[in-house]
Amino acid sequence: MSFRGLHDVDPLDPSVLILQDRHKSHLVDTSRYFQEVLHPQQQMRAFLSMWRMDPRIRPYVIRAGFYCIYRLGHIMIDWPLITCLVERWRPKTYTFHVPVEEMTITLQDVAIILGLRIDGPAVMGTCVLDVAELCGDLLGVTPPADALRGSAISIQWLCQQLSTLGPDADEVDLERSAHGFILALMGSFLFADKKGVYVHLCFLPLLRDLTQTSTYSWGGAVLAHTYQELCQASLDYSRGISGCITLIHYGLRRDFKCADPILGDQRHIQHHNSLMPYMMTMPMSSMAT
Repeated sequence: MSFRGLHDVDPLDPSVLILQDRHKSHLVDTSRYFQEVLHPQQQMRAFLSMWRMDPRIRPYVIRAGFYCIYRLGHIMIDWPLITCLVERWRPKTYTFHVPVEEMTITLQDVAIILGLRIDGPAVMGTCVLDVAELCGDLLGVTPPADALRGSAISIQWLCQQLSTLGPDADEVDLERSAHGFILALMGSFLFADKKGVYVHLCFLPLLRDLTQTSTYSWGGAVLAHTYQELCQASLDYSRGISGCITLIHYGLRRDFKCADPILGDQRHIQHHNSLMPYMMTMPMSSMAT
């Protein structure tokens, strides 16, 4: 792409800016651009405080392949960095455009950062559900109407109903509690909505057989969901972002090789670190395609 010059970095041909009229970056030079920092609700800490995992359900969570997510716990996020990256996300190519190069989050990032499986059958579900029958069978309780929002269920309600197990809990009780724990973990971290208080029940049938659950490509599903949320957040009317924010944050920090100087060449790391302030202030329109 050709640019006008150092002080006028917009491309010579505006037609290369796909979807630019709806993208956040077209507001940079207007009065509508207020440089608002995204602050979506992070519910992982709240979930972990509400649900102390019973050691008896740990084998079930491990069998399903989600214990690695539980071990990650709550991670602090650099929200100005996330805001900056959202403004540089291009929905057409699913990449971040920064001065040094095009960058994106890959399945390798998902495997390394989250530890989720990235091969196997695709995660597919249905929104047509018999909620009462499904929850009664796999959770052992039927949610009331005020705990539901369409086909999504309240994470707080799951914690209240399934987090406490009696001393004489049998295998069925333990597995149902594990189903609820994994479902709430998905809604709090992997597939979180903007408020992080509901999780869709389309994932619950996939937890029926936890051994089979571990064979699905959950990493691929999380990555696809993250791409979708980035595309939505990059639109000019959007004021928030949801999904697996930790993957965005640490996936790009890993690509910049600035997370740990011990892991890379020090001069290379200093070079990338010196570019970070420039990346924060450079108009997105200069890097869009």
